[in-house]
Amino acid sequence: MDVQGFTAPGFGAVAEVFARNFDRYGEVGAAFAAYRHGAPVVDLWGGTADPSSGRPWHRDTLQLVFSGAKGLTAACVLLLTERGLLDLDAPAARYWPQFAAADKGRITVGEILSHQARLPGVQAPFSTEELLDHEHMAKLLAAQAPTQDPRAGFIYHALTWGWLAGELVRRVDGRTVGALFAEEFARPLGLDIWLGLPDEEHHRAATTLAGPDVLQPHAEDDDPLLALIRNPLLTPDAPALWNSAAFRRAEFPAVGAHVTARSMARFYSCLAQGGELEGVRVLQPATVELARRELRRGIASLWGSPMAYGAGFELRTELALFGPPTDTFGHAGAGGSRHGAWPSEGIGFSYTMNLTRADLPDRRPLDLLHALHDAVHP
Repeated sequence: MDVQGFTAPGFGAVAEVFARNFDRYGEVGAAFAAYRHGAPVVDLWGGTADPSSGRPWHRDTLQLVFSGAKGLTAACVLLLTERGLLDLDAPAARYWPQFAAADKGRITVGEILSHQARLPGVQAPFSTEELLDHEHMAKLLAAQAPTQDPRAGFIYHALTWGWLAGELVRRVDGRTVGALFAEEFARPLGLDIWLGLPDEEHHRAATTLAGPDVLQPHAEDDDPLLALIRNPLLTPDAPALWNSAAFRRAEFPAVGAHVTARSMARFYSCLAQGGELEGVRVLQPATVELARRELRRGIASLWGSPMAYGAGFELRTELALFGPPTDTFGHAGAGGSRHGAWPSEGIGFSYTMNLTRADLPDRRPLDLLHALHDAVHP
């Protein structure tokens, strides 16, 4: 595999692992980047961005990272918390009065951010067009009653998290998450990150592919909770939606970010350094600490896997999905992408790829993160 990019002295083994992923795990197109103490130490890319045309993965190829978007949206919520516009301990209905309907008046902002809102799916029917309409989906959730199934007290809100958090942003700031992130984070830090990809940038987007066992069958489920949380973005015909112009341009706060690994690593490098990079401060250190403060930890009862959340960010569990350090935080994306920070090491990293896989654990990012850690601790 012809790997392009660079590694700083001492980080060459990371490039070897990156190249090996193509042979060992069938990687199609991918990128991996890391910053340490604000400087790039790894910036690699290779493979094919679009197998149908043979278009190679370039330095500026953008990749859909699904739930990698949640870390970006969480940063927007935390910025508004820092400015006194939101309080994590306050009821969400204080800022979004309609949300109090159906006995949701006591659900707090922090509970929404940490997947405790008991709204893991949308009960009302909706079309694909409505799925991409943030205001419509937020309105459906505002009217919906919390799920009473006891397993829903701490369950991953794959899509609904974004409509809930995004509507809080819109209510108190007036901007959408995509606009706020662009103005407050992407432009000041020089990030090639988009929540809502402009049409003129679509030609840079890789084609996202479904690997084995990623997509769910269209079967009905006897378990009402499983039926409620069935993800419309993981159905057999979903890849056509993932790669559509409508999906790319939609500002989907939970799962809609298109990024370069370089820029995501730069973003998390900023967080690893307390919210400042190259003299540009986007968050105060206390706000970054708030992002990392544990709000809930436990076992997801449906799947038996450990979960731990701060204010929108995934925290370290025994699975160590974000690498060996004990203070890791960030957010993974469906199919394998991984983005996060190692504050104790001053590192921000990002792995993006266009072949989604259902492997648990997915060795592609884990092998890279272990190689990165070994480079820091030879």
